[in-house]
Amino acid sequence: MRNALIEIQTNGAGLYEFTRDVVPLAKGDGLLTLFVQHTSCSLLIQENADPEVQTDLRNFFHRLVPPTTDPSMSYLTHTYEGPDDMPAHIKAAMMPVSLSIPVVNGRLGLGTWQGIYLFEHRTAPHQRRVLAHLS
Repeated sequence: MRNALIEIQTNGAGLYEFTRDVVPLAKGDGLLTLFVQHTSCSLLIQENADPEVQTDLRNFFHRLVPPTTDPSMSYLTHTYEGPDDMPAHIKAAMMPVSLSIPVVNGRLGLGTWQGIYLFEHRTAPHQRRVLAHLS
């Protein structure tokens, strides 16, 4: 495998773990690069043991960058795609859209509690694409 496309269906804002979709791509030794092909979501390596971590991250970023209906966001001009769109672009600009993960002896070099997540910043469901490349 050199390249693969992973599709992730989201149901609104939140973190979606897709580690299990990446594990079969780990072959031999190398560096696995993941790149999300969208501008309103991000990729994260984060704790996968306690779901409260994902809840707290989602709540933190919602508080940090609220929808354009919040008075504190009245300066934004890109609002015609909905009150969550420009805040989603801001969040994606603050977080990674690509990840590099070592592959050693056919295994992802993740730590015990680490999982790979797509962080959806939009409130509506979306079909997201993540390009994987092993080098």
